[in-house]
Amino acid sequence: PEYDTTISAWVAPFVMAPINTKNVHRTNFLLGEAYGADFVYDEMMVAGLGDLGKVAAEAIAKFNPFSGDKGPKPGEGPSKEERDAGHYDLLFAGIMPDGERIDAIVTGDRDPGYGSTSKMIAEAALCLVQDVEGDGGIWTPGALMGAKLRDRLVAKAGLTFTVG
Repeated sequence: PEYDTTISAWVAPFVMAPINTKNVHRTNFLLGEAYGADFVYDEMMVAGLGDLGKVAAEAIAKFNPFSGDKGPKPGEGPSKEERDAGHYDLLFAGIMPDGERIDAIVTGDRDPGYGSTSKMIAEAALCLVQDVEGDGGIWTPGALMGAKLRDRLVAKAGLTFTVG
């Protein structure tokens, strides 16, 4: 855990960061370093403010819900009602080389682990079949489908993307 001066809060490791960070860096590579040759990306979860935030960040850092046999078993997970009632708000705080901060906010209208992810997978599959031309290969969704997938996610999967 650490104190993040960009967002002025205590943060802890995010469970999906080991996968997501590799995907983002590979996308940058596939796009010819469109994000910059010195691009740095990391992700974490906000634990809170002050002493309580620090304690929460330390507790989160010690807990890995997917280690050993702690992960969900087939058939386990949130109910349909819980999935439908779920939602998420993500903040991406970007610091430009000149020090300017640019924030991007992504929201989803369903549980991120089940409800929203299933809609994203379906729209990615449809985007591949209906919107993408060209040769195959080992691509990331962002590098191959980019704005076409984003537009589908906004129109049909309950996501919003805001920069500003």
